[in-house]
Amino acid sequence: MITIPVHDLLILPGVTFYFKKDMFPEKRITAENVGEDILFMMLKEERSLAEMAREDFYPIGVAGKIESLDEEGNVRVQAQERVELTDIEPSPEGMHAYARVCAAAEDLPADEEKSHFDKLREDILDFAKDFSWGMWARGMILRWKSFEEVACALGSYLNMPWEEKYALLAVDSRRERMERIEKAVYELMAVFRVSEEAETAQKDSNEQLYREAALKKQIEFLQKQLDEMHPENISDVRRFETKIAESGMNEEAKKEAEKVLNRMKQEGKDGHEYGMLYDYLDFVTGLSWKTEEMPEIDLAESERILDEEHYGLKKVKDRIIQQLAVMALNKRQSGSILLFVGAPGTGKTSIGQSIARALHRKYVRISLGGIRDEAEIRGHRRTYIGAMPGRIMEGMKRSGASNPVMVLDEVDKLMKDYGGDPASALLEVLDPEQNHTFTDHYMNVPYDLSNVLFVCTANAVDTIPEPLLNRMEVIQFPGYTATEKAQIAKRHLLPRAMKSMGIKSQNLKVSDKAIARIIAEYTAESGVRGLKKQLDTLCRYAAVKLVKGEQKSISVSAKRVPEFLGRHALHHDRIQKQPQAGVVTGLAWTQAGGEILFIETAFTKGSGEVTITGQLGDVMRESAQIAVTLVKGMFPEHADKFKENDLHIHVPSGAVPKDGPSAGITLVTALASLVTGKTASPEIAMTGEVSLRGGVMMIGGLPEKLMAAVRAGVKKVYIPQENVEDLEDVPKEIREQLEIVPVTKVREVLEQVLG
Repeated sequence: MITIPVHDLLILPGVTFYFKKDMFPEKRITAENVGEDILFMMLKEERSLAEMAREDFYPIGVAGKIESLDEEGNVRVQAQERVELTDIEPSPEGMHAYARVCAAAEDLPADEEKSHFDKLREDILDFAKDFSWGMWARGMILRWKSFEEVACALGSYLNMPWEEKYALLAVDSRRERMERIEKAVYELMAVFRVSEEAETAQKDSNEQLYREAALKKQIEFLQKQLDEMHPENISDVRRFETKIAESGMNEEAKKEAEKVLNRMKQEGKDGHEYGMLYDYLDFVTGLSWKTEEMPEIDLAESERILDEEHYGLKKVKDRIIQQLAVMALNKRQSGSILLFVGAPGTGKTSIGQSIARALHRKYVRISLGGIRDEAEIRGHRRTYIGAMPGRIMEGMKRSGASNPVMVLDEVDKLMKDYGGDPASALLEVLDPEQNHTFTDHYMNVPYDLSNVLFVCTANAVDTIPEPLLNRMEVIQFPGYTATEKAQIAKRHLLPRAMKSMGIKSQNLKVSDKAIARIIAEYTAESGVRGLKKQLDTLCRYAAVKLVKGEQKSISVSAKRVPEFLGRHALHHDRIQKQPQAGVVTGLAWTQAGGEILFIETAFTKGSGEVTITGQLGDVMRESAQIAVTLVKGMFPEHADKFKENDLHIHVPSGAVPKDGPSAGITLVTALASLVTGKTASPEIAMTGEVSLRGGVMMIGGLPEKLMAAVRAGVKKVYIPQENVEDLEDVPKEIREQLEIVPVTKVREVLEQVLG
């Protein structure tokens, strides 16, 4: 008997097989073998003849007979019955197997089997007619006579592992074999139908996509021709394609822009995201991406522009000229980030415009006051509805340049809450080591800010976080003197006010004394913002008279100022006419400039309690406690007065909050005057903090305080020795009107003031 090992080939009894004679190299079949018996042994795994062993075979095989061999080498074999292998012996000619016939369980009546088979064949025929191959398969299907023929014909298509295919042979029950074959065939038809439907759907979808792509190309071609014929009606997509190509974007930005443009094409104008995609492309293509060459910097012209637009501020202008000189030498943006600090109306913001004009650059101003959300600086991510770029990049777009002068106004008024810390977001913007790759969340691509000249402004540095402050160079803007204010009013404020009101120079004349009176009686600030408002009011009043025809030419003298501005509501504190024990004049700094303040002290019968009034902050309250301790130690002979009396310390203008570390020396002098009964001259004022050791320590805001002293009529001022260098920032005309006495110890002040 010819023995042939078989793997993954379903062979069942009663089925006729056809195969090539050389399909099984283990046994050569020739014409002489026709009529011989043949045995198919089922391998568990595919192996070569040399590797085969007894345990590699399943126990059940199929015995059959070779019926014919044609000239083309096709062998016809009739499978006859199942056999059980009893032994296998290898030999030089191949494998020799010994087997015995397996009896089958005849548990399926012939009529029931025929009924099931006919139904299955009809179902297969019905299934096949829906496919293009159904016609040629019909004849083959009609020739099937048994479940075994169906299973063997479809064996290679059944979704079954080899073990399950072998189980169809190994099962003894004909009914169970029939049920398994039915299940496998119906599963095959279901899978095939789903696959065919999916393939058809995919084909239809692909055809639709190919059609759409072809139509889009045709539309693009036609649209391009229309755009060339009518440039004014160019489509959004074409316009953005041109803008992206000509923008000079870096590779990362260009890649992102093209990606968004492709989405925009797919969306179409009716797409719900079209507007968002349009806004993004409009923004990024509206930015200036190309690095602009730095124009030549003419320092002489820059000085002329600064002097022309701003009176005074010599120290500030010198520092700006130094910055421009460094940039001229390096031929690029360099130097520190400038932080202009000073009272409102001192010209911090407007001088940024002058710098831009001197550099021949674009100017853009961004107000940061009250910003709470970090996204205001870095922008919103585009995943949010209503996403917008941050103020920095919005300012870059407005400027239309890659190297504008950008003024960041009010950096001391940044807020912090659950939305993040805007001040921290500014760290990257203002750091030269990082801002060349600044990434706005809305853009999601880096942008080079290293060519931007940043100028920041603030009224005070106390509220600016230390990391942010360290990135900037602080330049103080001192308050203007009355003389400087008068010059500013004559040169700038009054001409601008007249021009904005439409008043010609020959129709309105304002005398120098009138301007001086406005400054003295109608303004209370270090800057000139209030002065500008008063001059605007004066011009508006004059405009009414001119329009009504009451006067053709108006002259405003000092006496006529109340006629135009009304009664002055501002009353600056003036020094007392008569000295009084326990009352001493101090100097204070406010954001609006300097002011004098009176420290008033009084004893009343009591048990030594100390009362402090006048809305004083914690620092001034501590200064008052230190002053009491110092006076008790310096005047032990008067110590009983503090035990037998209650002490009341008051600073007038109780509705105005006051705080700061500069009233200590004034408090000590006032208390010393109270306990000794000696008075201090009203023409003497002082400022300085004190320690428990009696030392006088450094204070801030000296220029503004000395200006307030001159305005109030003070003749002599005591200041800390450590503040002597700050006198350079005090205008010469102020220094000339005061006797300034530096001191290091409280005792020096008491000896000179009280004797």
